[in-house]
Amino acid sequence: MTPEEIENRIKSIFEQNYEMLKLEGGHALTADSLQAALNQVLYYYRKLRPIAESVSETEVKLTLPEQFTPEGRKFTIEGVVDIVEEGDDVWMYDIKTHDPDYIRANTQLYESQLNVYSYIYQNLRGNKLDHTAIISTALPSILRTAIASGDENVIATELSKWDPLIEIPFDQNNVQATINDFALVVDKIETNCFEPPPAEVLSTKIEGTNVLFATRVCRNCDARFSCEAFREYSLKVGTRTQTSFKKYFEDFGNNAEQEQMLIANMDVDKLNTQPEIPK
Repeated sequence: MTPEEIENRIKSIFEQNYEMLKLEGGHALTADSLQAALNQVLYYYRKLRPIAESVSETEVKLTLPEQFTPEGRKFTIEGVVDIVEEGDDVWMYDIKTHDPDYIRANTQLYESQLNVYSYIYQNLRGNKLDHTAIISTALPSILRTAIASGDENVIATELSKWDPLIEIPFDQNNVQATINDFALVVDKIETNCFEPPPAEVLSTKIEGTNVLFATRVCRNCDARFSCEAFREYSLKVGTRTQTSFKKYFEDFGNNAEQEQMLIANMDVDKLNTQPEIPK
């Protein structure tokens, strides 16, 4: 297939996936958001085409079973990576949607995961491995601006500057510590221990970015309006935000909406159960 045919195929698959996700989730994207998502896929392919064409194993599933938490719960660690052979070297790539600057500023967050993956790939599967790396699919803001301008020369310049591949050397000496961290998280999830960070953390910038924790993390959390830390942060932001936030909490809908909410939360089985008559 020619590069043009491949990109047409990518567009077709993208549209099919979008329609499927829309049917499954019931959510649609605006035309601008949809185009931005397609641009991310297309320019990711254009930039990393040599790697894409040299992948020897794609979506390799790595599994570390029979692990136990401090409270005795059994769990399994699973991951999916791509394997590329370049001459005598074997690379393991883990694809992330995070931006490159954030990844480079927080390599320790990714190193632990890659250490476990490399341990599984080398020791449990008996395969050769020389390098591990993260591939960032997020387009840099300056490249997105260039794409929006439509100037092919500017786009080509910014595309050449973009470096989405971040090599992170693996060290399997700390694998057990990472597994222990996973175990603690499993126990917290199973015991419904979802403690939010202190409210002051939400006002700090995430290392490697110019974005607040509340903007990057809380904005994508469905539970944020039930979170004390987020509520405290929002009430401190400003009068306008405070008024909007208060309005959100005091808006219980109209009578019909309230009735629907009550019905939706009723225990139908209990309602349909005949009460026992005392003998």
